[in-house]
Amino acid sequence: FGSSHLWHEPGRSSGSHPSRPPAFSSTSRRTKLQGCRPMTNATSAMAHTAANEGDTAWVLASSAMVLLMTPGLAFFYGGLVRDTSIINTMMMSIIAMGIISIIWALVGFSLAFGEDNPFIGNFKHALFMGLDGETWGESTVWALAFAVFQMTFAIISAAILSGSLVERVRFKAYVLLIALWSLLVYVPLCHWVWGPGGWMEEWGALDFAGGTVVHISSGTSGLVAAVILGPRRHEREGDKPNNVPFVLLGAALLWFGWSGFNGGSALAADSTAARALTATYLAASASMLSWVGIESVRLKQPSSVGAMVGAVGGLVVITPAAGFVSPIGAIIMGAVGAPVCYASVLALSKFEKVDDTLDAFGLHGVGGLTGAIMTGLFAVEDGLFYGGGGALFGKQIVCALVGAAYSAAVTALIFGALCLVMRVRVHDHQEADGLDEHVHGEQAYSPSKDYVAGKPKRSFDGASMGDDANGANVEAQGDVVV
Repeated sequence: FGSSHLWHEPGRSSGSHPSRPPAFSSTSRRTKLQGCRPMTNATSAMAHTAANEGDTAWVLASSAMVLLMTPGLAFFYGGLVRDTSIINTMMMSIIAMGIISIIWALVGFSLAFGEDNPFIGNFKHALFMGLDGETWGESTVWALAFAVFQMTFAIISAAILSGSLVERVRFKAYVLLIALWSLLVYVPLCHWVWGPGGWMEEWGALDFAGGTVVHISSGTSGLVAAVILGPRRHEREGDKPNNVPFVLLGAALLWFGWSGFNGGSALAADSTAARALTATYLAASASMLSWVGIESVRLKQPSSVGAMVGAVGGLVVITPAAGFVSPIGAIIMGAVGAPVCYASVLALSKFEKVDDTLDAFGLHGVGGLTGAIMTGLFAVEDGLFYGGGGALFGKQIVCALVGAAYSAAVTALIFGALCLVMRVRVHDHQEADGLDEHVHGEQAYSPSKDYVAGKPKRSFDGASMGDDANGANVEAQGDVVV
């Protein structure tokens, strides 16, 4: 795969630069996140470097792109379920935008990015206090912009979890679950990996944009909650997506939003962002083609849904590695990640008692694990395939497994506790009928209202409608049957 000196930036030596770290430097993002590395008790993540308007604008634009991923996920999930549970499924993603935003502003950000503790932050920045007018770490981005950018990650993480539970979990129970989950699972993991003094970061593990923090945590937690909740009781064998265009639209929005998800994680409009975007697009494309190839061989019919699911799988796999790998590394990761995710989805479907409704674990949990581990192979500076030895590879395996185990254990405690104090599952007749009418009083596809005698219909041009002698509706001014 070549050596790291082949991948330094054009016109620049592979040595250090007076103002920027070398290309593919694993310390680049850490430095921007935390201010310095290693961080001592006397060091604050708040710094006084000059803000750069271009870098801040890129992070703000990336925040908007990542936020758009949550409605994209709503369309993606909504198109996959039965047509009687579309609203409920989409609402689970949308409500996360409101709940997690408030929690993140109140205490989430401060606990995730407060300094001085390897396991959790502090309350110094509760309600975003002390962020206005300061830059974050040694980045050139305003601290408040950084906080909002990170908030969008917390939102999409909670929304991903819903994919394992839709069509049978009570909406109220889900709301409580994601509120507690964001504080007890997401926030600590975020601090371990990205926070000042977090133990995984200090140990040297890499996670560019959230392979462990976002995907392993949400995918694993979703699977555990699904096992506790139990499988759907209606016949699932013939279930097909109710709206394929919704699935395609949602996946396209996710792919677009991932530009900010991975590219914005560089925290600057620089070559690292360009590398991350390049890796993101290449991995998604390779994974899509790999998935389509598998379907073509196995099912003889490559599907549009399969193509976009494959692309999403590639986006997940490349997330922890986006800023650290070469273009060829990204292509290989995407191409290899697709069959791993496909096989996991297929294997999990064999267990009747395990109902991961929309394969959140197969795509996000397994995809995140695969990407985190493969980062230890393909990271240009320190990866095993680039002469870095096995140290990083081992650290990636350990941290990925610890992240999965922690997410599983705490989610089991949270959801188990909720099961003790409230009903977490809808009634059987509600599940059979679909949750839209029962929970929200709405339908995704409203049927046309029946004609009521005495209240004449209107034609498309507004003309009054009457009845002919045989009871058929006709236009009052003509004989055209409508």
